[in-house]
Amino acid sequence: MISFKLNGKEKIFEGNDSLSLLHYLREIAGIMSPKDGCSAQAACGACMVEINGHPTLSCITPMKKVQGKEIITIEGFPEPLKQTLGRAFVEKGAVQCGFCTPGFLTGTKILLQNNPNPSHDEIIKALKMNLCRCTGYIKIVEAIQLAAETLRENKNITLQNSGIVGSNHPKYKAYEKAIGQDPFVDDLKFDGMLYSALKFSHHPRAKVLKIDAAAAEKLKGVIRIFTAEDIPGQRFNGLIINDWPVMIKQGETTRYIGDVLAGAAAETEAIAREAVQLINVEYDVLEPLTDLLAAEQSPIKIHHQGNLLETCEVKRGNPVDEVLNESAHVFSGRFETQRVEHAFMETETAIAMPWNTEKGDGLELFSQTQGAYEDRKQIARILGLPDEKIKVNQVPNGGGFGGKEDMTVQGHVSLFAFLLKRPVKLHLTREESIRMHPKRHPMIMDYTLGCDEKGKLTALKARILGDTGAYASVGMKVLERAAGHAAGAYHIPNVDIVSKTLYTNNIPSGAMRGFGVNQVTFAMESCIDELCEKGGFDRWQFRFDNALVNGSMTATGQILHEGVGVRETLLAIKEEFYKARYAGLACGVKNCGIGNGMADFSEVKIEIISADHVVLHHGWTEMGQGVHTVATQALCGETGIDPAIVEVKVSTIHEARSGMTTSSRGTSLVCNAIIEAAKQLKEDLKTKSLDRLKGKIYFGRWSFDKSTQPGAPGPVITHYSHSYATQLVVLDEKGNIDTVVAAHDAGKIINPVLFESQIQGSVHMGLGYALSEELPLEGGHLKSAKLRDLGMLRIHETPRIVVKGIEVRDPLGPYGAKGVGEIGLVPTAAAVVNALYQFDKVRRYKLPVTRGKNDE
Repeated sequence: MISFKLNGKEKIFEGNDSLSLLHYLREIAGIMSPKDGCSAQAACGACMVEINGHPTLSCITPMKKVQGKEIITIEGFPEPLKQTLGRAFVEKGAVQCGFCTPGFLTGTKILLQNNPNPSHDEIIKALKMNLCRCTGYIKIVEAIQLAAETLRENKNITLQNSGIVGSNHPKYKAYEKAIGQDPFVDDLKFDGMLYSALKFSHHPRAKVLKIDAAAAEKLKGVIRIFTAEDIPGQRFNGLIINDWPVMIKQGETTRYIGDVLAGAAAETEAIAREAVQLINVEYDVLEPLTDLLAAEQSPIKIHHQGNLLETCEVKRGNPVDEVLNESAHVFSGRFETQRVEHAFMETETAIAMPWNTEKGDGLELFSQTQGAYEDRKQIARILGLPDEKIKVNQVPNGGGFGGKEDMTVQGHVSLFAFLLKRPVKLHLTREESIRMHPKRHPMIMDYTLGCDEKGKLTALKARILGDTGAYASVGMKVLERAAGHAAGAYHIPNVDIVSKTLYTNNIPSGAMRGFGVNQVTFAMESCIDELCEKGGFDRWQFRFDNALVNGSMTATGQILHEGVGVRETLLAIKEEFYKARYAGLACGVKNCGIGNGMADFSEVKIEIISADHVVLHHGWTEMGQGVHTVATQALCGETGIDPAIVEVKVSTIHEARSGMTTSSRGTSLVCNAIIEAAKQLKEDLKTKSLDRLKGKIYFGRWSFDKSTQPGAPGPVITHYSHSYATQLVVLDEKGNIDTVVAAHDAGKIINPVLFESQIQGSVHMGLGYALSEELPLEGGHLKSAKLRDLGMLRIHETPRIVVKGIEVRDPLGPYGAKGVGEIGLVPTAAAVVNALYQFDKVRRYKLPVTRGKNDE
């Protein structure tokens, strides 16, 4: 018997004394604020609680160690303290996805009760145990400073819910996220719910000779074992190409270590996990193809059609080789970038259950997906049902960054629940998450760039290879984007760019923040600096002179008629650049919207429930970026409705459709659709009250379907909008990063504090990409599945990040706005590499960078 005090109440526990405190709190005590972000790797701090006044990781604390102790979670904070801490984080924009925030609040409480007036360095030291993937930590430090001041002076923090476009309107439900009470999927519970687990392949490439589930089926508490034979509909799915099987059949060959062979449903998650361990699989192990350079000509075929998924060519102007031969200065180099894990704090979880529709039994899914309507389509395909029999409720997720575009657990748990006619939950551990979902594409880029004697760019030749791994995901689109952005933020009259997307037996690569543009920007901006070195050109002036302007043509041939802000961002950092001794400079451009011949669209519905309740339905995923917030601001700004009465819902049952939440397009598309929907509502509000409009639904749709496919005849319109940026990295006298100045053209900054927080978080991710982050594989196997080994920068490793907002109005964006979600890290790695070159005159050709040697 173990006795202890939990949030002021005496408790007795008579169960397994090796059970983790986190499991007890979440599954037995019903405490929701501590989160599981690392699966007991002691790496993230999301599970932090207070024990006898000390910060403690509950995921690695066994129950036997809490005997006689006093445990406090956020649920046990005094209400005034909880409100102060939570509101301080909201006020300063320190809450994005919110998954890590309860851990930070717990650490903050403990810090401030011991040190009411901590210095900046003391705050940093106190939070070394906590990991955040969204914010870049700057806003978190500011929030703690505000909370400390408020508590010392016995003041209150009042959040201003203005709802005005251009104001610091508080993030939607940020306070509930901060205190851990707005549920993620893993926090949801349903009566009679079963738990499931997946059996993954042991090998990247092996023929599955036999799947023996006999022992698993006999385990007490197991409800059913599932294999590929149980799938009633289509087994192969995918976002673009249906090449990814839900499960591998006996007799087939695996393509990577995340292939699923079987699944188990049981009374508890522990039993389900034990069951999949008991499933015995016999393999004929085959040699995997893991070398990107060898993939195109390899005799090993990942898919029957071969390993070349797609070739994208962008050619314009005169023959490039001839132009380069006549150019005054030419630089060539091979640049390589690494595989990177998204490392969102919330791992993949989904819950599915029977749903009775008018047309017969259907299925309801609670998903953290980046595309509810895409999930619906693919799940209907798997189950052999029409779309209308699938209801997907999109639950705001704990970070995505592109990593939750492809389905992982949703298809499997939907299958299990559909066949069992019971609610079923499927949750991936951190190790399983890293093993299963797609990563950032590793790329090999051969670049040759020329300029004339005056420093005007003449020609670019680029050959790009991307490792898309075992399945297509959105690989061809990533490499299309790489090709289309290969010339960076510059006008180059002659280009010859070829990018190839190749299959291997590595973990798939798909969407990740930047979507292929980070990689080519690293190569392009390195070449720019080398040309400046060769020709003796001023690095800032060279960029200014060659920058895209209104009327310029991009690499794809699209003429940018309006809203080009590259030069404005360069001017914003000019003074700091010339003051710095060791400074690295890089410009960036990033598309908004999918484009390339595909339509970008958004639908919304504004439903008047009553005089004090308005529901805004749309199809976009809230994952920390603030799409629900800017949508609320647009609605309230257009109509004058009080934001306090607005509720935002995303569920396919309401048919407010959109595409995938990707390509920095959510804000512009949803706000434009809201503006359309609000036109009639505004008219009605001139003569009627909300109460008299009760029951009415106002529909709005905005779309752009004029983009052109690569190589199509006629005028080129690759994307409907672009964002622009310049970043400056300043090193200290020891060659360490002191400051990053990020000047970003957002068109119209709809919410300044969220904009700044987004850019700081993006820059932080970009710094990790440049310096430390990598997910290495060896023979198709993970070298490590530990969160701590991914190389993400922690709070004490984060330099000063200064954000400068630039507003050059976009002709199509709502209020002139452009996307900001991805552009934030497009130039970062390039600026870091260029700064290091200024310090030691060593050119780095690989990411993450090394110090003191040439990587060529």
